[in-house]
Amino acid sequence: MNLDVNTLFLVTIYVEVILGLLLLFAWVQNTAVTAVAWWGFAHLLLAASVVLFGLYGSVPDLITIDLANALLFTAFALTWTGARLFDHQKPLPIFIFGGAALWLVVCRLPGVAGSFDVRVLLSSGIITTYTWATAYEFWRGRGEPLVSRWPAIFMLFAHGCLYLLRTPFGAMLPWSPTGNEVFESVWLTVLSFEALLFTIAIAFILLAMAKERTEHRHKTASLVDPLTGIANRRAFMQDGEALLRRQVSDPCAIAVMLLDLDHFKSINDRFGHAVGDRVLQVFSQAGSRCMRRMDLFGRLGGEEFAALLYDANRDKALAAAEEIRTTFAESTHDVDGKPIDATVSIGVVVSHDAISDLSALLAQADHALYRAKESGRNRVEIASIDLVLDRIKRPDAAAETDADETAKSAA
Repeated sequence: MNLDVNTLFLVTIYVEVILGLLLLFAWVQNTAVTAVAWWGFAHLLLAASVVLFGLYGSVPDLITIDLANALLFTAFALTWTGARLFDHQKPLPIFIFGGAALWLVVCRLPGVAGSFDVRVLLSSGIITTYTWATAYEFWRGRGEPLVSRWPAIFMLFAHGCLYLLRTPFGAMLPWSPTGNEVFESVWLTVLSFEALLFTIAIAFILLAMAKERTEHRHKTASLVDPLTGIANRRAFMQDGEALLRRQVSDPCAIAVMLLDLDHFKSINDRFGHAVGDRVLQVFSQAGSRCMRRMDLFGRLGGEEFAALLYDANRDKALAAAEEIRTTFAESTHDVDGKPIDATVSIGVVVSHDAISDLSALLAQADHALYRAKESGRNRVEIASIDLVLDRIKRPDAAAETDADETAKSAA
């Protein structure tokens, strides 16, 4: 089988149909990613345009040239629209059909209808515009950590550049309005082969992007607290242990905080659980604002939170804890129109030694948190050996404190 344009057209038709059906099948498995459906229909539309191109010479040019190109441009427009939807942008219907409409109108002009070079330049410009627009959509969504996004950007940009070369290549092609000599050019064979390889590669890359996003969201959902948007217990413990292992090779002070909202049950009882949830969100926002990029902040459960500050000595840790406490108190003077005036108690422990057990540090911070609760709440206490020994001597102290808080809430 010779690698000529006619053969490539036939192969391209089969490939485009298979890729289109594959993408639609993938979309049926996960209809939440609507962009995949748009990409699937784009490949089917590409197959239809190639079928019409292949009929050149046997049916009127209005079908094999004008209509075929209109379908081709719309297919590239669907790919671009899918990219917009993938990154949560709205589709723009006027631009979806804008390229096809421009082609059909301009090609009716006397100076264009009879000029092959001008028509090639126009079609190349339309396809390049859609291709680069698709690359741009993926580029501006680069904040999302998807590795497969980058080869998609590169391939789309490179393919757009190559399409611009169709104009000088088109000038070399023999052209006969009544013959098929145009299909005998080696340049058109090369371009057609490149287009076939591109359409296969980009289809699988786009499918990989959709799959990577789904996997990333599932992973994120398992590590992020759905109410507050910060790390949950599992994520905090995993990342915290990793930071402690890093301390072994890069010794520095590590501060761990245990933070517990005061009288939170009373807030739920007085204002309702919806307001209680808003208070948790306000606290999460306040705590996150007080953290550095290298620090960890997470919700362990209920109204209990934890923080790990890397390379933070006693003074830095206490300053950060006080900032969280005061910021939260100020933020809850008015929550959804209600004077909540919530407060938080914080226990802090600072370690200069290489400790790989985060649970041990949290336990020491818990001793300091108990002292903060016992001393009147809405305060910061730092763990010391005296606090630990005092807690060991009074094992029922925490239970007594919780009982007192429950009784005050009921009153």
